[in-house]
Amino acid sequence: MLVLLPPSEGKAAPGRGAPLKPESLSLPGLAPARAAVLDELVELCMADEEKARGVLGLTEGLRGEVAKNAELRTAPTRPAGEIYTGVLYDALDLATLDAAAKRRASASLLIFSGLWGAVRVSDRIPSYRCSMGVKLPGLGSLAAHWRAAMEPVLPEAAGDGLVLDLRSSAYASAWKPKGELAGRTASVRVLHSQLVDGVEKRSVVSHFNKATKGRMVRDLLEAGAAPAGPEELVEVLRGLGYVVEAQAPVRAGRPWSLDVVVTEIH
Repeated sequence: MLVLLPPSEGKAAPGRGAPLKPESLSLPGLAPARAAVLDELVELCMADEEKARGVLGLTEGLRGEVAKNAELRTAPTRPAGEIYTGVLYDALDLATLDAAAKRRASASLLIFSGLWGAVRVSDRIPSYRCSMGVKLPGLGSLAAHWRAAMEPVLPEAAGDGLVLDLRSSAYASAWKPKGELAGRTASVRVLHSQLVDGVEKRSVVSHFNKATKGRMVRDLLEAGAAPAGPEELVEVLRGLGYVVEAQAPVRAGRPWSLDVVVTEIH
């Protein structure tokens, strides 16, 4: 099973780890594309703070992120699973998993990134600021840049098992499974169900969508679940107590759609 996660805008302080070693990152086929983004981002942030702030879409209060990006090559690193914070990662809480679940997390979780393309939770990276929606002056749209780079790399990472896609739309645009692989892919949304004047109303709530996805991944890791495909995933999630409604693709080459329905949001 390969689980595709979005990153978080918020990131932990890097601490005192060793500086970045790009050659140590997983998915080495992405190395040239990573180098291109890193080179332009660092150069932009070193040369013109105001221009960089505009390109990156940073408010005045986030001005310090430009200086952080300028020092990416020498900044200390931490495992990506510790760098990313926010609602999904708080709920996932990798640090408190048992040893077996942590090994499964290292093998199965892939975090998408505007700067790195995609990394595993054990890859050591510095804290940075560069979302997938950024358009760099030289490279242009990062989503388009990564689509070309990921096309030959991600199917190999997926292997012949299930792909559980929990990415937000901006990061999903960087790579979309195709063909037979799409048929082994399940994308998930979380719906809040509530009764209004005796009628069920369902809505997507961003904050709790992320929290539920984080808890769901944690539960799968702790259970040691290894569903072979979307149908088996539905049964596993139901066994873990989730209310899941599945829709098979209407035609070949499309992923499954899974709705996880919750009545309480927390």
